[in-house]
Amino acid sequence: MGDLPMPELENRTVLDAAATPMLDELCQKGELFLTRTVPDGYPPGSDVANLSLLGYEPEKYYTGRAPLEAASIGIPLAADETAFRCNLVTLTRKGDSIGMVDYSAGHITSGESAQLLAALEEECGTDIFCFHAGISYRHVLIVKGEYPIMDTVPPHDYIEKDVTKPWQRYMQDPAWQKLLDKAVEVLAQHPVNRKREEEGKNPANGIWLWGEGKLPHMDPLPAIYGISGSLISAVDLLKGLGVVAGLDIINVPGATGYIDTNYQGKATAALRCLETQDFVFVHVEGPDEAGHQGLLQDKLQAIEDFDSKIVTPIIQGLRSSNTPFRVVATMDHYTPLSLRTHIDKPVPTILYDSREETEGCGLSFSEKTGDLKGKEEDGLLKSGKALMQKLLQQKGSKG
Repeated sequence: MGDLPMPELENRTVLDAAATPMLDELCQKGELFLTRTVPDGYPPGSDVANLSLLGYEPEKYYTGRAPLEAASIGIPLAADETAFRCNLVTLTRKGDSIGMVDYSAGHITSGESAQLLAALEEECGTDIFCFHAGISYRHVLIVKGEYPIMDTVPPHDYIEKDVTKPWQRYMQDPAWQKLLDKAVEVLAQHPVNRKREEEGKNPANGIWLWGEGKLPHMDPLPAIYGISGSLISAVDLLKGLGVVAGLDIINVPGATGYIDTNYQGKATAALRCLETQDFVFVHVEGPDEAGHQGLLQDKLQAIEDFDSKIVTPIIQGLRSSNTPFRVVATMDHYTPLSLRTHIDKPVPTILYDSREETEGCGLSFSEKTGDLKGKEEDGLLKSGKALMQKLLQQKGSKG
């Protein structure tokens, strides 16, 4: 959700320009501060940042993105196995040069991608490589045994850029070269892609492997903080975080990870969870996806929908229950439209307590107001662990 000031918005950010009356109300009646979700030296990705927001220290637990997605799909990783995130992407080839047209293959549907992953497993799967289908363009490749170590890169950092150099890293090993070349061949011939091309959609004509790692060993949140809870998201990465954190995973029908997601279903599920549990983590991916694609109107809509269709009904539902509650509204990281990738900045964060409504900061919720509060004493929390402790009113924890 975080962004930078834009000339086309009169030097405001998308969040500042968006209509977010409920977030602004929570900000004005609660507490506003900054939270550092990404430790120094770590990539500002959703994996690190959301691990942090769940109250864990990435310095202790982060092993890579893909193992978390594997956990979400229910893939048990053996000690000699490594998980890779496997994007279905749209590539362009001109001679020996390769370009990244679309990191999501036009946000291909889960039904279409399931067919493609089944074909990849049948034609390319071996004793070493095994494909597993996820959601939309997000999938997992499991690699057994040793493999050549290389610097992999996230495809959303290379939209409309040349990716020949990172692609060639795989070509240096015969087994990997055979895998990728065969995958290109299988995808090119598949009826799903032929139909997408006929309809003017981006085909999934390549796979992109990144975010590799082994399964982390983490103490569950119930043991660390003494809470029961659930996680709601359309994204396998977040679901995987919830699995290893010991949270119940709530799968909402129609949750897509984009602006067409089932907001009402997520809000309803969140309120239902809180009838019996202490904590619920609700994640919305739309603003991030729009940021990667550089789509101003989509990001504006995603933020306004987050306010009106997620935050508002959840707050209204909690208020009508006459049960005291505390809520955090924040973002995992910035994804500026002008950059189309993540940057490392402390994120503005609201903490609202229904028992202690105050005049608050008197400011609307935005990056600018967050930065202003962050300059004050105690206006910056140095970790997501500190945020979790603040939310739960705990001065310390078991881990």
